[in-house]
Amino acid sequence: MDGNESLLARRQAAVARGVSMAHPVFVDRAENALLWDVAGRRYVDFAGGIAVLNTGHRHPRVIEAARAQLERVTHACFQVTGYEPYVALCERLNALAPGPGAKKTLLMTTGAEAVENAVKIARAATGRPAVIAFGGGFHGRTLLALALTGKVDPYKAGFGPFPADVFHAPFPNALHGVSVEDALDGLAAVFRSDVEPARVAAIVFEPVQGEGGFCAAPPEFVRRLRETCDRHGILLVADEIQCGAGRTGRMFAMEHYGLAADITTLAKSLAGGFPLSAVVGRAEVMDACPPGGLGGTYAGNPVACAAALAVLDVFESEGIFARADALGAKLRARLEELAVRHPAIADVRGLGAMIAFEVCEDGDPAKPAAELTKRLTARARELGLILLSCGTHGNVVRILVPITAEDALVDEGLAILSQAAADVLADSGATVRMRRPAG
Repeated sequence: MDGNESLLARRQAAVARGVSMAHPVFVDRAENALLWDVAGRRYVDFAGGIAVLNTGHRHPRVIEAARAQLERVTHACFQVTGYEPYVALCERLNALAPGPGAKKTLLMTTGAEAVENAVKIARAATGRPAVIAFGGGFHGRTLLALALTGKVDPYKAGFGPFPADVFHAPFPNALHGVSVEDALDGLAAVFRSDVEPARVAAIVFEPVQGEGGFCAAPPEFVRRLRETCDRHGILLVADEIQCGAGRTGRMFAMEHYGLAADITTLAKSLAGGFPLSAVVGRAEVMDACPPGGLGGTYAGNPVACAAALAVLDVFESEGIFARADALGAKLRARLEELAVRHPAIADVRGLGAMIAFEVCEDGDPAKPAAELTKRLTARARELGLILLSCGTHGNVVRILVPITAEDALVDEGLAILSQAAADVLADSGATVRMRRPAG
């Protein structure tokens, strides 16, 4: 029994069953886009801690900043006594956030906390109770965040009842026959059948759905959402927890659309591996809550804030946004080549360096191949590559390699993926494949 097997046995005995692990691997150490497990095996990391490590594992500047902060203060609770890194990070996020006018920021610890606080703020600012989200969206595992999440299995099954006044509309997905007009018609149906616009505080959406399969919102859809919110006095909330902080080639994914949300949530890669989230919004909206209405004991931890400030420095000094664009173009091109060889790959999609491909039987979008996808990610791991799946049907392979990964390492990972696909997908597709245009 090697170290992984021993730890897996201990995990099964000690850890709650509901905490899953995508791979039976226990990490001993990591560096940029590489992992080594407790048995000494080396892996190329195309998962990045689920989009947490845009600046890579243990970036030297992030570690240096965290270490320096550890020598000063590790915790004070910002609601008791303040500290400069919290204020400095809010100032920088306010300056970076798209859209006119003054911004303000709230710092929290997790993505779900950020989403729940965004809803609290929206309700306080509008005096309205209802929230609309979208099918396929993922917004966290706490109860209100779960209510917003648009996927039942495994996230929502058995955990109800959920908070009231949360409604869902379809999200556009051309591959699966949901056009922008279909999605907007679905939103109109919510207004007709479930809740009048005058009761809706916020519409919450991901510019690029994460767990939902890396489906980027079409520009026309985002524009119409913005118009709908403006027409009815509804606040638009962009959940950028997975797609923000540089992953799409911009600090904020909404920058691709030339529009701004009223409130944006950030987490994951914001602090380079340290637990931190943020709610950034228009100052007058963010100030709707009274003193004491927002906060948390560990929210905006000083070490995490120091790490996040270093991450923002790295974004600037290392040209991370331009690097994400180039990396995304490379990934897309190589995956398009892979799709030509393997008809089971029905679609390649994404934005910036947030790229994925969908696996279907015979390349037919009506036949999602979750088991085939699971075999593909398992085979890639056997060959030394860590991958993650996602999607409503669990049949999408997503790539979240650190943006700082060296070209040679990205090439190595893609070569392993190509071999895994050859091993698993070679005989799984038909000669004709249905695919929508890249974009």
